[in-house]
Amino acid sequence: MIYQFRSKAGPDVIMLADLTLRIFDILGRPIEPRGILTVEQLPAYITALETAILKDLEERSQTKDQADEPKDKPKLADRLGQRAYPFLELMKQSKAKDEPVMWGV
Repeated sequence: MIYQFRSKAGPDVIMLADLTLRIFDILGRPIEPRGILTVEQLPAYITALETAILKDLEERSQTKDQADEPKDKPKLADRLGQRAYPFLELMKQSKAKDEPVMWGV
């Protein structure tokens, strides 16, 4: 499934379900076919996503440092920061312009 996030504050962001579910897990909110992130919610969501991105980078640097790591351990294939950046920027732009972020409309 594809989700399209819209705000009057910036360009639309389109994400596949796997990334959307990962981000919404981080935000602590269930994903629904239609919804809205209110201006009041955005600061907490921005902080939560930025914290998760920093944690992901930290885990990657530790993994890189461990050369003895077993080959059967799964690799962290996609960087959260890279994939979530457009959505994070949309939330920041929306917060700055006091506009909600909506999807499914």
